[in-house]
Amino acid sequence: MPSRLLTPADLLPRLGQTNLLVVHVASPTSYGAGHVPGAVHVTPAELVAGTPPAPGELPDRARLDRLFSRLGYTPDLEIVAYDDEGGGWAGRFLWTLDVIGHDNWSYLDGGIHAWSADGAPLETRPGERAPRDVRTTPSELCIARADEILRRLDDPTLLIWDCRSVDEFRGEKSGSARAGHIPGAVNLDWLDLMEPARALRLRDDLEALLASHGIDRGRDVVTHCQTHHRSGLSYLVGRLLEFPRIRAYPGSWSEWGNRTDTPVESGR
Repeated sequence: MPSRLLTPADLLPRLGQTNLLVVHVASPTSYGAGHVPGAVHVTPAELVAGTPPAPGELPDRARLDRLFSRLGYTPDLEIVAYDDEGGGWAGRFLWTLDVIGHDNWSYLDGGIHAWSADGAPLETRPGERAPRDVRTTPSELCIARADEILRRLDDPTLLIWDCRSVDEFRGEKSGSARAGHIPGAVNLDWLDLMEPARALRLRDDLEALLASHGIDRGRDVVTHCQTHHRSGLSYLVGRLLEFPRIRAYPGSWSEWGNRTDTPVESGR
């Protein structure tokens, strides 16, 4: 099991440690219904720009500063994130930590579903953190941009991992002006990375699954979906498996499919 992947049994005895920050990424309703004791709440809207044509872009620096100030962020924290959907939003938050240069993080496998299924305690009162004045320094190291992808479409060292549904990949469904996929991309749906029968825990055979789709650690892997929400999980999986070069394309299909200068393929 990757060292960044925690079970409820791993996390439970560590709750209350002063250098540990547990983050529940979901709607206020989900958080209020019950969360890991002491966990603080982050809404999905705090992690995205929210403006068309690419609403999944990173928020501006001022918004990132407000978020991490509210969380009482310090660089020495160990941060554990989870959500209520199997890792999409948690992965998006952990990608955001990578963007600001915070590498000391873990993922609670299966999130609140696994936590509850294992009989771990839930809390409904909000977790509290003393706010701090935080100034983030976002980096582009784990971000891919459309112009780079365009330049490298014929580059065999680049691999585009499209984690949308097969219908979206084939062009039978689209949330953008055009339907289809980036030429040469491979499709592995984010839902195939988790196991509903095991409370949305990640599959045990992830590396073999990725390899069967041609997604290997020897290439420069860029993952995306429609808005870099679902690809929060595919990015997270790459990081958990210690892929040396894994990045996310936050513009995703909402940008690529709405531009007029980007090539599109459809079908298998």
